[in-house]
Amino acid sequence: MPLTEKLLVLAMAAQVLLAVAILVMMGRERVPRVMSGEIPMADIAVERSAYPLRARLLSNNFDNQFQLPVLFLVAALLALQVGVIGWVEVLFAWVFVALRYLHAAIHITSNHVLHRFMAYSAGLAVLVLFWLWLVGKILLAPSI
Repeated sequence: MPLTEKLLVLAMAAQVLLAVAILVMMGRERVPRVMSGEIPMADIAVERSAYPLRARLLSNNFDNQFQLPVLFLVAALLALQVGVIGWVEVLFAWVFVALRYLHAAIHITSNHVLHRFMAYSAGLAVLVLFWLWLVGKILLAPSI
């Protein structure tokens, strides 16, 4: 497997690791509160408002890991399947993942909405460029 493919797979793994890390942090915030009876199960059966702010931020961020990152993972898998991975694709992938880590860090700490929006928007822009680049590369390739 060429180095560029390995680096793309590592970017994908880093994105998955982020989702798993957020899930673990969320569990550490939520499960003990429910197990101790601090938060009754009936209060969380339908919505999350009974949880403290940090648990809600983690939960919202975990949900967010299944929005843009899904589109990233599909693009990366398409690139792997078609075999069109070069340094540009690797760069797009790692910049996107870095911006997702930044977005998550802002979301679960200060939750400064403008900063979070800027990180999200930058990630979206990189993802759109990645997709445009990838589609162009596939459609313009002589034979794939």
